[in-house]
Amino acid sequence: MEDPARHNLRARLRHGRATELLRLLSEEAKALTVGDVRAMLRSPFVTAEVITELSTVRSLSTHYEVRCAIARHRRAPEIVALRFVSGLFWRDLLEITADMRLSPAVRAVAEKYLVERLPRLTAGEKIMLARRASANVLVRLRDDPNPKVIRALLHNSRLTEKIVLPLAASEAALPRVLDLVAADSKWGSRYDIRVALSRNTRSPFKAILAILPTLRRRDLIAVAKHDPHSSVIKHHARELLAESAPTDAEKWSEI
Repeated sequence: MEDPARHNLRARLRHGRATELLRLLSEEAKALTVGDVRAMLRSPFVTAEVITELSTVRSLSTHYEVRCAIARHRRAPEIVALRFVSGLFWRDLLEITADMRLSPAVRAVAEKYLVERLPRLTAGEKIMLARRASANVLVRLRDDPNPKVIRALLHNSRLTEKIVLPLAASEAALPRVLDLVAADSKWGSRYDIRVALSRNTRSPFKAILAILPTLRRRDLIAVAKHDPHSSVIKHHARELLAESAPTDAEKWSEI
């Protein structure tokens, strides 16, 4: 059973006005626990001034949970939040980058540290990150050779064609990764991405053959003339060209 004095203190922290919270921080700092801080930060009356004062209480700010809660609090002054961002775990950095209520500066710094942590993350952590990461982090993740990371990335709502296109055109990408892009119902149907895949010699043979019939004449011509492509692919492109008569506009573009 919770001590009545502790219960009363917790209630005052949760419901007290800013002046009351500041007084409690001044008078009860040594007695406060991480749970007390959690209650205080949930108060609708907590202010930037209160959070600033809390950040100076060393007996509390040495706790990871307190530093993290301050960095993620929407009322924390930028200068205070930024002090604690660098020491956060990648999951908490991810939460900060995704929280649009926080200042752009805090989110940008969290993103910077998250990118720096990427080489040290496990495959499973990268997969989790790829599902929710911001666009700037996705740019770094798109070169990951693990197909599971790419599969997760392709389903991220923040992913754009601008990010996917360089992957589809990359001569360093693994064939199984390019196959995932080609087979994806959303990104594999984008015309510019299909064109990039069709010209990429790293794209799987079957994927290119499936793409060729969907290309416009000028792009089929480019594939037919692309020296690094196999003779079978170029031959198939020429067959498709022979089967279709060019429109007047296409005739002029081929001249």
